[in-house]
Amino acid sequence: MKILFIHQNFPGQYKHLAPLLARQGHHCVALTLRVKAATTWQGVRVVPYTLPKREGQKLHPWLVDLDTKVTRGEACYHAARQLRDKGYVPDLILAHPGWGESLFLRDVWPEARMGLYCELFHLAGWPHLNFDPEFASKTPETEALRIRLKNLNNHLHFDQGHAGISPTRFQADTFPKPFRGRITVSHDGIDTLTACPLRDVRLEVEGAGTLTRDDEVITFVNRNLEPYRGYHIFMRALPRLLRERPKARVLIVGGDEVSYGARPPKGQTWKQIFIDEVRGQISDADWARVHFLGRIPYDRFLRLLQVSRVHVYLTYPFVLSWSLMEAMSCGAAIVAGDTAPVREVITHDETGRLVDFFDGAALVGEVCALLEDEAARHRLGVAARDLIRARYDLQTICLPRQVAWVSEVAEA
Repeated sequence: MKILFIHQNFPGQYKHLAPLLARQGHHCVALTLRVKAATTWQGVRVVPYTLPKREGQKLHPWLVDLDTKVTRGEACYHAARQLRDKGYVPDLILAHPGWGESLFLRDVWPEARMGLYCELFHLAGWPHLNFDPEFASKTPETEALRIRLKNLNNHLHFDQGHAGISPTRFQADTFPKPFRGRITVSHDGIDTLTACPLRDVRLEVEGAGTLTRDDEVITFVNRNLEPYRGYHIFMRALPRLLRERPKARVLIVGGDEVSYGARPPKGQTWKQIFIDEVRGQISDADWARVHFLGRIPYDRFLRLLQVSRVHVYLTYPFVLSWSLMEAMSCGAAIVAGDTAPVREVITHDETGRLVDFFDGAALVGEVCALLEDEAARHRLGVAARDLIRARYDLQTICLPRQVAWVSEVAEA
């Protein structure tokens, strides 16, 4: 088949699927903003498109989101027409519609089948909206209206896409009927051969030296350090955690930007806001045991998970992070916030420990209890890895399921 991938940051969620389909003999092309010049990546021809320069225009704030998506959709439409005019006609389009790029592609190729990566449909009810009262909307009476317009991009894709795929049941279940019935649940996959326990792992950390499994290491990972991923809850628990565990090293991974949710006040970062909030409660000696590592290369990230004695994961009811599942695959003992997406992989005292998302004292209590109980850590870590291997292994479970889904979309 001729397969066209659409993702503004390709390969994104197609990191493993696209190269596999290319190796199987399919002619794979990707349209993306990520590159400036055409190139080939693992057998996939990667073609850039660019956004037009536009004069500023006044928009209702509820329409800004849709405007950005239509802008990208139009730009991708013109790039697709150029491909069509050169004779390219895909049999199948696999698109992440989240940025609007795929809005008009079936106007270019009306006969092509389209499979959509269904990451999330935005719901206006609790707990999807205003889950965290500290960061609740200042205009709650109109939030449902804004969310309805934010979902226009999703609705516009339902008539374009023949089928969808979602990585977790929580994400799939946010989508409305009847399109929900066309969504297959299949995770992108965890490479359990790479993300695995390593007893003799060594991790160099500035200010801490070489850390091994013999050290008391507590880890916390976000793409960006922000409230949507519970950074504020973790930081507020930190003073007590450091007092109770005087030998622990706390390793925090994440950037200073915003991936989800509200932005901090202008000129500030959520990272620094919550450092400033708790720093006065922590002695200099204890603070020296807290290490902000920023964003780190993947091999170093895996060593961090492998050296972790207890890994903490917190999230609003939202997309589940790969980092949690990779930590489980590495056999880490997990303490996580008890929210719906987390419960899909963490069962309390079976594959980890669950605490109320907002209960910092309970978080500290469970972390300390596990640090004191090597047998419990081992039991939970083994069970966590077993679950990931059984349900989410990249090579044996997820990629075969995705390839089967691709065939079903193409042939239906």
